[in-house]
Amino acid sequence: MEDEKDTNLEKKEDETGDKIGEETLVNIDIDIDDSRGEEFERMVNEEYKIWKKETPFLYDLVISRVLEWPSLTVEWLPDQVESPDGEYSVQKIICGTHTLDDEPNYLIIAQVKLPLFEVEYDDSHVNENEHSGRKIEFVQQICHEGEVHRARYMPQNSCVIATKTIDSGVYVFDYGHHPMKPCPDEQFNPDLILKGHESDGFGLSWSKFKQGLLLSGSYDEKICMWDINGTPHDHALDPMQIYKVHNGPVEDVAWSLKHDYLFGSCGDDKYLHIFDLRSPCFTKPIQTLMAHQNFINCLAFNPFNEWILATGSVDNTVKLFDLRKFTSPLHTFNFHLNEVIQVGWSPQNETILASSCAGRRLLVWDLSRIGEEQSSQDAEDGPPELMFIHGGHTDRVVDLSWNPCEDWVIASVADDNILQVWQMADHIYNNE
Repeated sequence: MEDEKDTNLEKKEDETGDKIGEETLVNIDIDIDDSRGEEFERMVNEEYKIWKKETPFLYDLVISRVLEWPSLTVEWLPDQVESPDGEYSVQKIICGTHTLDDEPNYLIIAQVKLPLFEVEYDDSHVNENEHSGRKIEFVQQICHEGEVHRARYMPQNSCVIATKTIDSGVYVFDYGHHPMKPCPDEQFNPDLILKGHESDGFGLSWSKFKQGLLLSGSYDEKICMWDINGTPHDHALDPMQIYKVHNGPVEDVAWSLKHDYLFGSCGDDKYLHIFDLRSPCFTKPIQTLMAHQNFINCLAFNPFNEWILATGSVDNTVKLFDLRKFTSPLHTFNFHLNEVIQVGWSPQNETILASSCAGRRLLVWDLSRIGEEQSSQDAEDGPPELMFIHGGHTDRVVDLSWNPCEDWVIASVADDNILQVWQMADHIYNNE
């Protein structure tokens, strides 16, 4: 990966010890596709400049890395290590490449340095051009056949990662079994190939409770389930179960985070299905609802409340559902101006939900604020449950991941070739 660079924004100081002002806040030049038109390009660049100016007041931390190729996927790994000097923690992130033509693709493990407290930097000891000074560093690249649509780690062993790509296969890697950098002649070599699909897709979810149990949804209208502990033949494994209930592409699948027998699916047929493995007819959903007015791109179960899940749709809305009253949404979140691509619940706060969209924005919602009274002036800025708008990207925000170890820290990736790690200012979530 060549000519990759990263920038670190902290609330008060940059890495050289200089105060961050309007011009030194971010030194990233974003190139917008000329085909979008000059007027659109000017609008996006102007919005980005405004975001840069406001960053010191809205964030406690922003770390950006410009990628050679965009990543369609991002996920924090759960482990955290403190640096020997106690000034920062080190965590890892999964991402991937989405290249063009015959350029090779990779599954990527990145290392992120997060400050444990506000540090006074001495510019005599810091050279931001040095490799060691980077805040986001790629530490492992694994050859991948085709672009990485989605990559998710297995909860019981975070070294095991499943991926989806442009073909029908689902691939499993144990990154501890692969070199840090591929050899020039190295070939695509997954540890396991999962068969059963007939086309590509994005839906992928590991069971939190049963080690090795993996769900996948694809554009062939199928949901496949595998137990990777099964006996493979020539490094390939057939599904233990195939579900065919959607009339159109299956966009996403998700296991319940509170029950080992429940999972959900959604798709282009606008339906949300809930499955129960205990059911006598477990290949059919126990609950079904036409949940949106257009394609449903994503769903996520709440990690604290066993009954609650959220969905995001091409109809520009995020919806909240209760499995005990599965006839209509509990609430509809309206503020996205373009299709919602991903939703994700905070692992530390039951009422906090994030959603990203094709309109270059990532919104953070607080369910506890639904129905609060607003002044007419406040209402112009959005509904009361809208907590925060992240405007650091200049193209579709395709995936997001909440940090499992650090409260309020999110990683996001977009089609602008940017990977960002950021934390909103504490006065926002502390209601100061």
